[in-house]
Parts: sequence; structure tokens; C-alpha cells
Amino acid sequence: MFGNIYKGKKVLVTGNTGFKGSWLTTWLLHCGADVYGYSNGVLTEPSMYRVLNLENQVHQYWADIRDRGAFADCMRQVRPDFVFHLAAQAIVSTSYKEPFDTVTTNVIGTAAVMDALKEADWELTAVIITSDKAYDNVEWIWGYRENDRLGGKDVYSGSKGAAELVIKSYWHSFLKNKPNVRMAVARAGNVIGGGDWSRDRIVVDTMQAFARGEAVEIRSPKATRPWQHVLEPLSGYMRLAQALAAGEVKSGEAFNFGPRAEQTKTVLQLVRDLAAGWGMNPDTAVRITGEVPFEEAKLLKLNCDKALAYLSWHATLNYEETVRFIIEWYAAFHRGEDDMLQLTNRQIEEYERRHDYSA
Repeated sequence: MFGNIYKGKKVLVTGNTGFKGSWLTTWLLHCGADVYGYSNGVLTEPSMYRVLNLENQVHQYWADIRDRGAFADCMRQVRPDFVFHLAAQAIVSTSYKEPFDTVTTNVIGTAAVMDALKEADWELTAVIITSDKAYDNVEWIWGYRENDRLGGKDVYSGSKGAAELVIKSYWHSFLKNKPNVRMAVARAGNVIGGGDWSRDRIVVDTMQAFARGEAVEIRSPKATRPWQHVLEPLSGYMRLAQALAAGEVKSGEAFNFGPRAEQTKTVLQLVRDLAAGWGMNPDTAVRITGEVPFEEAKLLKLNCDKALAYLSWHATLNYEETVRFIIEWYAAFHRGEDDMLQLTNRQIEEYERRHDYSA
């Protein structure tokens, strides 16, 4: 898949110990890449990074993404062919408790990466991942396009919008005239899948409650989200890097990666479907608290026409398959299956069979 472009290549993944980072690392290893990780630690216990024993399969650098010197040293030592920047404070609820760390991690951390790209004197392709929360969400029914206004009313959204301004300014000031560095921005959100243990995530809370045989408490049952399995945007990131390296798309562009329109479901519907798949009664598996500790956007979706037109990318899994993948992964984990890496690779292979970018 991806034309074997990652086979034997050095790929640096920031934030590789997180949920999305662990899935991306696993997929890159599956593609034959030589993966280098950059992270300030493993933030959850359990963690997919440790469950899959990724620490023994990658070259790991432990440092804070805000440490400009440390990241520059890593880049000079590795001289990667590809960089995927995922390191971030990615939890909205945490941004209300730790606003300063959220802003510095997401903005200064991105600046550190862009500064290292500015200094690179070798052939390099980079995908900088921000978020759909970078858009100034006015909660309209249309999907946001890449040229829509950025920003946000809350700290997390503001940090992502500010990171986008940093990327844009570095691009126009330095990288635009560096032909050896090809760079693009990727935006996605509401990613779900097996292997996530982050705080205040609905699938995580649901699977942990169901594993104990308990009902899950939800605070915003009517909130709608365009749910997508983690493999969907990751396939977009990897396809985008492939296209950049091959000169198929212009450097400096931004691309949205979102699910099919019919995947927009309420939180209550998702939890009920997870309950049914887990073998619990959907009517008794949910307890609505109505306690919302912070303001959350009710509607946010992306227009992904650009990715389809320029990358031939589109979401592959339907909603039912997404739910099945999640239940399959967590059920295997809670059964104590030894080889979770094999199961994860099996899901990657099933996804690959559905959408091949080798051409």
C-alpha cells in the first residue's frame, strides 16, 4: 500500500506514544519503515504503545516537543525522510484545567517543529497534523473547507488556530523557497478506535465501564459527532505524504480528512450501538448525567472534497464497521489475548484491502 514508499525509509513521528501516534507507528512498521519516535512520555496506563510493545520496535527519543534544541538535535541525528507531527495536548477537557500547557504544547511545540524544518538541508517530506477544532466553529450544517476561517472561542480551539498561523508564517517566510522540504497540513477530529485510554473520551469511558459490567455515564447524549475510525485520517496523512514526496500536490497546502456524512451520530446512538455489540442491553447500559463541566461544540464536520480531488482519498469504513473494529479490539484486550499487535495488524490489513493507494 502507498506504493511501498515507506519501505526502508526513516520516518520520525512526534507524539508516537499516544493513541493516534501508536496506530501510525504500527502502520508504518507494517509498511517496512524504520520508525523514530519523539515523545515526552507515556501518558496513560494501560497504553497502546506498551500493549503492542512498540518501545522495542522503534528508535525512541524522550523529550518535550517544546524543547526547540532537543528536537533540532533529534532531526539532525536522524535526518528523516518523512516527519509526521502529532505531538500535542489533544484533550479538550484538559485544556480547561491546564490552559497554559495546552497553548505552549500546541503552539510552541509546532513552532519547534517548523523551526527544525527550516534548518533541514536534506530531502524531507513533513505532514503537520492540527485538528478540525482549528476552524472557527459557527455550528452550521455545512462541512468546513480548507480555506474557511480559523480560530475558536475555547482554549483548545484557539491553540490549534494559533498553531496554524505559526505553520503559515513559517511556510511563507522560510519553507516556501526550500525545494528540499515538502510540507502540508492535515486536519481531522473525533477519532475513535481500539487502544485509546485517554481521559474524557466517550469510547474509552464506555469500554472501561462495559468491561466492568457497568453502565456508562454520558453528559451530552444529543451532541452529534462525525465519528471516524483512527485508520481513516491516518490513511489520509500517509497518502498526503506519499503525494507530496512524489510531487503530486503542491507543498504548503492544507487537507481535511473526515468520515462519510452518514457517520454523524449522536453520542447516545454510538454508546447504544457499542453496548449492543458488547452484548449489553442498550436500554440499561447508559446513564445520562446532564453534568457538563465545560462548553462543548454541538456540531462540527469537515468538507473533504479537496482530499478526494487531489489525493483520491475518501473514508473507507462505514459506521457499522467502525463500531465492529472498536469492539473487536477492546474485547480481545480484556480477554487477555497475548498478541494484540497481530490483531492490530489484522485490522490494518483489512482496511488496506478496502482502499489501496499503490497506483
